[in-house]
Amino acid sequence: MTATSIHTQFWDAPDGTRLAWHELGVGFPIVLLHGYASDAATNWVRYGHAQQLADAGFRVIMPDLRGHGQSGKPHDPALYPPDVLADDAVGLVEALGLKAYGLGGYSLGARTVVRMLAAGEKPVCAIVCGMGLMGITETQPRTDHFRRVLDGFGTHSRGSPEWMAEAFIKATGGDQQALRLVLESFVDTNFDILETLGLPIAVVCGDADDDNGSAADLAAALPDAAYVEIPGNHMSAVTKPDLGNAIVAFLEARLLSKPK
Repeated sequence: MTATSIHTQFWDAPDGTRLAWHELGVGFPIVLLHGYASDAATNWVRYGHAQQLADAGFRVIMPDLRGHGQSGKPHDPALYPPDVLADDAVGLVEALGLKAYGLGGYSLGARTVVRMLAAGEKPVCAIVCGMGLMGITETQPRTDHFRRVLDGFGTHSRGSPEWMAEAFIKATGGDQQALRLVLESFVDTNFDILETLGLPIAVVCGDADDDNGSAADLAAALPDAAYVEIPGNHMSAVTKPDLGNAIVAFLEARLLSKPK
């Protein structure tokens, strides 16, 4: 896949923040949200997942979340209110005029998917990847982890989880100040809210990934969810074709009768 295969566009959120999204393929639209300190290119394009979906006949829509990628990275705390990432993604869905669509995300993107659903967004189905129950209902532990990473930049012991996260942020060119502010926008989702999310959901997670708690427990807490285990930990599972294969298989099973 060449760089010209991806069509990149921009729109302005209501608060004036300029946000980017990237498209590949034609067909039934699938909106995919990337993880923390990552971007659409790293999570969805680099390892071929977007191409897998496009080859399967889907229109893949991949925003760069606020504070990430080619999107705006403001340093004003007022521009990171609670649930701003979910609000931005809902705004993009509305701006594109999507009525029937699929919605998926990895890690932070998965949490953002759940927040969109909690706010009443109605995709046909959803895919929650690299996420466990604790990462949805108790965001504080992961928030504290990334605070330590950012506040101690350059001081972490080689090989530690904080050092590895710092290395990833450096590799993706993350804006430390913007990423720190993104953390302040996280919102917990209560069990009683999860019990109302009755749409079909695939919970896809690496067999060695417990960074956000138990993915199996998350699937069990949702009314119509299937747990799909793939190889890898939180960082490696996203690099393997198994992730894209699992997403395509779920979408094809759920959308085979849907008009393209």
